[in-house]
Amino acid sequence: MRSLLLLLGIILSFPAAAACPRIVSQSPYITHQLEWLGLADCIVGASRYERRVRVPDTGGVMDPDAQAIAAVQPDLVITSTWTKPDVLAAVTPPSARAMRLASFQRMDQIEENLREIGAAARLDVAQARAAAFAYLWRKKAAAVGARGERVLLLSSCTGQPYSFGRNTWLGELFEAAGFRLAETNEGVRHLARDATAEDIERRVTELRPDLVVIFTRQIAESCAAVPWPANARLMALDGEKFLHPAPVLLEGLDELAKTYGDLYR
Repeated sequence: MRSLLLLLGIILSFPAAAACPRIVSQSPYITHQLEWLGLADCIVGASRYERRVRVPDTGGVMDPDAQAIAAVQPDLVITSTWTKPDVLAAVTPPSARAMRLASFQRMDQIEENLREIGAAARLDVAQARAAAFAYLWRKKAAAVGARGERVLLLSSCTGQPYSFGRNTWLGELFEAAGFRLAETNEGVRHLARDATAEDIERRVTELRPDLVVIFTRQIAESCAAVPWPANARLMALDGEKFLHPAPVLLEGLDELAKTYGDLYR
């Protein structure tokens, strides 16, 4: 095991492509994936949602800015499948390659994203880095050691929160960690923007989870208005480590293992 971890460390220390392609990252989760591949310095433009890199704003996922994208002269424009194909084609310069990545239904989509981006960037170690992520997330998930608790995964308690069911990367991640999903919907269920506390209370009462996970650091403030049933435990986790389908989930799994251990052991 120690030799395998050493090998993973060596793989992740390998440099990125010798000729760095100019990349537009049209979603923060793509930026996280680029960082895992060692390609963060290749980003020349990013969406308006980006906080991790200081580069020109290239618009949103649904409304990318063609003029801003053309100005940074990209080789690769990478976005999610939420960007319509005709919209992406219209904003991609003729000399650039456009990529739409499916990322939100399964963990192996993240692995495939890493391989696809690496191949497009001609990154020699892309396959190895994708394999390292595949190994590490499964190993860390197994180490959480949950015992079949029924868990309801909520993005937040305010705004328009949503819950995660099967056919989501977080649903698969928590099942791999030993939990059972309380949410009965496939995919993401959006809860009410108005009367949010009442809608959350209704869902918790109907689903009867053993554990409600809120992906926020301010659980006391954001969830104070919700009248939680006495039998439902609450766990707060850092959304920045979970709400991006990207290798940053490895940090989230470390936090989950510690928080779960503190709560149940």
